Order: sequence, then C-alpha cells, then structure tokens
Amino acid sequence: MQPRPAQPDSQPGTGTAPAAAGQPLERVADYPRPPRLEPCALPLRIEALGQLFAQGNRSLRVLETFHPPSLYLPPEALNLAMLQPAPGHSFCEWKGVARYFDLVLPLGEAGAEDPRRRRIVRAVWQYPEPVPAFAALAGWYAVYPGLMDGCWLAGERVIPQPGGFYGGWITSWIQGPFKGDPAHPELI
Repeated sequence: MQPRPAQPDSQPGTGTAPAAAGQPLERVADYPRPPRLEPCALPLRIEALGQLFAQGNRSLRVLETFHPPSLYLPPEALNLAMLQPAPGHSFCEWKGVARYFDLVLPLGEAGAEDPRRRRIVRAVWQYPEPVPAFAALAGWYAVYPGLMDGCWLAGERVIPQPGGFYGGWITSWIQGPFKGDPAHPELI
C-alpha cells in the first residue's frame, strides 16, 4: 500500500493552514496538566511493515500540556496478529505502568522472510491496568507514529512528535511548540 502524501496546502503543527475536517485549531500550551482523556470519532488509519495495521473511527485522545495528542485505539481496530509482547515496561506518573509490543509481519506475508523487514521493536504500547483517572485506556493500544509507514487522522497524514520517546500525532489543527522538539529545548 502506498501512503498518501501530506496535503500540500497544510503545514501540520504551525496552525497557519486551514484545519482539516473542519477541526478548530488547538494550542498544546492550552492542554491541561495533569492530562485529560477525551473520545475522538475522527477516522484514522495506520500502516506498518507495508500492511494496514489499524483503522477505525473510535479512539481516545490524551491531551497534555506541550504534547500533541496521543491516540489510543480499541483492540478491534487493530490487526492483533501483528502484535508480539516485547520485554520491558515504563511508568507514567499520570497513567501508570505501560507494557510494549513489537509489530511483526505475519509469516506468509510478502517480505516476512527478511527479518529486517519483519519487525518494528517496541512500536506499540498499552496500559493494562491504568490508574483510576485513566481507566478507560485499559486494553487500548497506542503507537509511535514515527515508527509506522504512515498514520492518518481525518484523511491527513500525521507528523510524528519529535524526540523519539513520544507518541504524539501532529496535524494541521494542532499548534506547537511541542515537547521533544530540539528547536524548543526549554520543553525537553
């Protein structure tokens, strides 16, 4: 599958282009701390390892000061056959203990015989038992957009949050600066 190119008239993250899908501009500086969880009904699509990994129109957005939203998807939106538990955990002061998954191209798929094209390490995470304030995230999955072939929200290709550690989705209606951006070391 070929990912669609970003819209030529939009500059995600700048807030200078018309917002896709009629979305109002959002400034991440206005997001709360501690973060807020909110439902999202915008269509999304994730491609990885040359395959459709996830698609749906139901997600949960985590909105935290100076972070573009991270999106969590229900299990039924994902190709769960592509997930393999990965070692290690991390701790978020707001959400609790996260566990990780590698994305693996199922055997028999084109390219699966090449181990370099077959696995993306720790590309997906979830909170199996989040703290009570984020209980709705239990069993839902999030991805690092920068490790995917492409992520789209409301038909717009997402720009990954800078920094590698973060899983934020930057679109034309999300205005920075963003934590993790080397141009803004005060936020790192």
